[in-house]
Amino acid sequence: MNTQLKRKDLLSYGLMALPLAFAGLPIYLHAPDFYAGTLGQSLTSLGLLLLALRAVDAIQDPLIGSLSDRYHQHRALILVLGVMMLGGGFWMLFHPYLSAPLTWFAVAVFICTTGFSIVSINLQTLGGIWQVSEHQRTRITSWREALGLLGLLTAAMGPALLGANSDASTAFHRLTIAYLPLLAVATWALLAWMKTAPLTRPQEAFKPSGETRGSWRALISNPWRSRFFALFALNTLASAIPAVLVLFFIRDRLGAAEYSGLFLLVYFLFGALAMPLWQWLSKRVGKIQAWAVSMALSIITFLWAIFLQDGQVEAYALVCALSGLALGADLALPPSILADHIVAEKSQAEASRMFSLMTLLSKASLALATGLALPLLGLAGYQPGIAMTTELNLTLSLSYAALPCILKTITLVWLLSQANHIAQATSLKA
Repeated sequence: MNTQLKRKDLLSYGLMALPLAFAGLPIYLHAPDFYAGTLGQSLTSLGLLLLALRAVDAIQDPLIGSLSDRYHQHRALILVLGVMMLGGGFWMLFHPYLSAPLTWFAVAVFICTTGFSIVSINLQTLGGIWQVSEHQRTRITSWREALGLLGLLTAAMGPALLGANSDASTAFHRLTIAYLPLLAVATWALLAWMKTAPLTRPQEAFKPSGETRGSWRALISNPWRSRFFALFALNTLASAIPAVLVLFFIRDRLGAAEYSGLFLLVYFLFGALAMPLWQWLSKRVGKIQAWAVSMALSIITFLWAIFLQDGQVEAYALVCALSGLALGADLALPPSILADHIVAEKSQAEASRMFSLMTLLSKASLALATGLALPLLGLAGYQPGIAMTTELNLTLSLSYAALPCILKTITLVWLLSQANHIAQATSLKA
């Protein structure tokens, strides 16, 4: 087993995470505003379309995982297909067909997000079947996720920089012109790396009839996997709630809307910078314990956030920095732990399905957080931008910070209680 990883290989593999993450913000944040503000489309119609497309996007992940496992010998071709859909859909999205803009929007987003899922699931799978030592798997996921966070930062700043002194159509045209070469370079680097990378070649996972040796039900009913995926889902839900509410909290609780971009920059930047810390800690105490430490850090940070008052900009910047550190662990450690399990159980033929399940749970957690947090705030009488009373301030603080703390605490206690069981199926240090 190759235990020495070169930075060149890590970069060649992980670079694809940058254009993947880059695409997310323009699709879900900038495109609806562009179609509503510049093209005059109904915001309600755009919102309903996005809701339906998000549901389809999440549901199709297991299918993509199954097909990727079934045709694993053609993974390079699958990746190229996904990249073509991602790039083509991205171009379509910001070059609309003006005679039917809503239909064009729906088709473009569907093509783009399907391509995104194909590439994302197979990229994670490649990291999971890379023949390296346990500790090096955390290094692989850390590089990948750090480059992904860099992609988010680039996407957050890109439209403003490219759109200086120009209209929205010109700005987004420039964005696609900049994006497509980046996607092409990342694809070339990944395919070149795959030709020489020490990847485990799964045995044939499908019978001639097309039936898998293990159904989805059998895959999920495995005790280790059901326990791990439940922990991952609960932890992701706890992190998704503040992600949904962050802009409301910054504007209406702290009165610091003008600093929103800076706060997000601090959060993602510290998430990327934290990757070496979690690599070191996971090697020293084990991945499970390192993940537990990150949860404890997140709990302490958000307990403090409950008590922040209007105008406490510096204090909240520190909250963003500390929660960004915890984000680094949430991004790097769970995929590494799952990869350890795949290797320990010799389940490489099911790797894409397992990583597609992680992707599905992440998307479902975000949807559930939106469906849980926003209605609760609405029932309490909160509306964005209204004058805040003492009761509404408390409600927003409890929803943004206290509820995630409760969920994180439950997850942390559960993780520690199951540490030995998880370690037994991964050969990890408990």
